[in-house]
Amino acid sequence: MNNELPKTKIDERTGIEYHLEGDYYIPNISIPKQEKIVLNKYGRMRLKYLKEHKKADYNIMLMNETLNTHLKEIQETVDSRVKQIISELKSKSDLTEDMKNTDMLYWIGTMNSIKAQAEEIVFSELIYV
Repeated sequence: MNNELPKTKIDERTGIEYHLEGDYYIPNISIPKQEKIVLNKYGRMRLKYLKEHKKADYNIMLMNETLNTHLKEIQETVDSRVKQIISELKSKSDLTEDMKNTDMLYWIGTMNSIKAQAEEIVFSELIYV
């Protein structure tokens, strides 16, 4: 009588394949490869917001493997939108390129203020929704 167990088996009910390790059958499960992305400031902010305030959306995107795509899309959209708003606000202000040389501190302070305004707008439009 042969007491040796088969090395692999497939559960007919679920269709899951198992392999033998010692005395136990372990399911052959693997996580599909996802695109690696590097998150910038805005991508990390969106991820943190989803984890803390939109847990269901976060878990659904994680399980459907759409989280990385979503974060990449958000950070690209935010980057372009911030640049657009900065150029609009800069054109409405009294800043000139000559001020970089003549009144550098005023120019830097105004540009920092414009960037902060642009980011606040984008946070409410894209990050914290």
